[in-house]
This record gives sequence, C-alpha cells and structure tokens, in this order.
Amino acid sequence: MTTARAASGLLGIDVGGTKVALRAEPAGPPHPPGAPRTAGPAERSADALLHWPAARGARSDWAALEAEVTGLRERWGADFRAIGVAIPAAVDGEGRVTAWPGRPGWEGFALGGALRRLFPGATVRWADDGDLAALAEARYAGCDHVVYLGVGTGVGGGVVHGGAPLPGPGRGSCEAGHLVVDRRGPRCDCGRRGCLQATASGPATLRRAARLRGAPADFAALRAGLAESAGWAEEAVAETCAALAAGFVSLHELFRPELAVLGGGFAEGLPGFTDRVRAATAELARPGFPAPPLRPAALGGLSSLHGALALARRHLEGDTR
Repeated sequence: MTTARAASGLLGIDVGGTKVALRAEPAGPPHPPGAPRTAGPAERSADALLHWPAARGARSDWAALEAEVTGLRERWGADFRAIGVAIPAAVDGEGRVTAWPGRPGWEGFALGGALRRLFPGATVRWADDGDLAALAEARYAGCDHVVYLGVGTGVGGGVVHGGAPLPGPGRGSCEAGHLVVDRRGPRCDCGRRGCLQATASGPATLRRAARLRGAPADFAALRAGLAESAGWAEEAVAETCAALAAGFVSLHELFRPELAVLGGGFAEGLPGFTDRVRAATAELARPGFPAPPLRPAALGGLSSLHGALALARRHLEGDTR
C-alpha cells in the first residue's frame, strides 16, 4: 500500500493469458472518436505492458502486477480515482476467480480484495474482457447495437444492446467463445466439445496448421504460408473463419445488431483475415436476413483495454449499466 496522494485520472488494466496491458488517462471526457489528436495536456497518458512470470501462479502473477502498477503510478505522479479491469476469468459476485483455464493457478484467488488493497479509496470495477471490448468498439463506432468477437489466446465476445453490455451487471458475461459450433468438434479447455474457441482461437488455429503442414507452425510461419497461398495455411485458416462466421451469424440471429466487429491480436496480425471471415459469414446468411456489416476492430488489439477505461469512466460518472 502506498502513501495517499491526490487522486487524478483513470487506470485501465487488460488482463490476458500471457500479458497485461495498462493505461492511465485523465478523468475528463474521452477523446472523441475520429477527432485529430493533439499533444496538449488533455492527451496525457501513461502505458505499461507486463508479460506474466513463468511460474503461472496467482501469487507470483499478482506480485508482478503490483510492481508494474507501482511504476506506472510513479510515472503518472498521482493515485487514480477509478480503475477498470478487463479479465477473461470467471469471477463471482464476491470478486473471487472461479475458473480461468488459461491460468488455472488463479482459481480461488480473491481478485476483488486484492484490487481494493492495491487501490485503497478508489472506485474499482472489473468485467469480462470480451464484454468490455464490445463496449469500447460500440462507443468508438457511435453505435448502440454491436456484436464483437476477439481472436487471441482464446475467443472472447460481447454484445452491446441499447448502448449497454448484455447480459448486464450481476448477470455474468457474454461467453460467445463457448457457443457450440460443432458438437463433434475438438475438446475445449472448458471440457466441452465444439466450442467456438476450441476451433477458432489462435492456439487452436496453429495446432491445426501444424497438423496439416506435418511440421511445427508458429504465427510467423502461418502468416508466411498465407502470403504464399500454401495449402496447409489456407485450410487451417478457412476452418477458423468458418467457425467465426457461425458465431457471428448465431449472434445476429439472437440480437439483430447494426454492426459486427472482429478483433483480437491474432485476427489483427493476419492480413485479409476480416475479409475471409466476412465472406464466410455472407455464405451463411439466409434469405431476407442479410448478415450485419462486419468490420475489423477500430481499436485493434487494444479494444479490451479501452473498454476497461470506459468501465472506470462510466462508474465515475455514476452510470452502472
């Protein structure tokens, strides 16, 4: 715990399976989407990036995060008024992690209490990373009805309806990555077969690519294979795109969004990936029900981080939707 100082600004924390991104911003109105940025005081921000320790335990992870926050707080020069946290884990109403297959050592970790001790006196809120990415992309697009899928270590997703995330505070998160798209599909890390995540996540795509290639295939190799139109790369990615298309169409059938957004670091890093998913989605549209416009995430791989900042700002302003 640090000595109390004047609180100034907001902090967003995007907790991932392999790394954590942090950003501090002023507590005033957010930068208008599309407006030119200036170098003035209102544009002040501070960023940090933490790669998780190899130990993969909650205690060592949290110690590393505390150290990163301390350094960022010193660079910012003040404490924070509100903190928003995007996290892929399942967290119960008491703030305890109930499941996180990507980092199982966190199960049972009292996240809420740890955050309150790290930020005494501040407003602290956390939510699913996919929900927050959807919120950030909806705000950026100026659209109140959006579905989002993000492809990275897993597949996250979110729905914004009427300007607010669904299903809403206290009702859990939109687990779009666990939509069942193939009952006989590969085993998901949740234990079920056929989840969207089990077919379309970055690691799932790379495993399929390696099997088809008959040799190891990392992200760089997959990217190069696509550039060369290699059969193994094309087939591996086509299966991913087909699964994502099924996910988008299913969400569209339920929520009738005005916009569909594809994000995540894996998707962002493959040229033409959104076009491939858009084409696969169009093939699944049924007569009289065209698929919604599909765009790449305007915020790229930072959608969840911006969503965490939006969460902090909304609660600071008294909006608890």
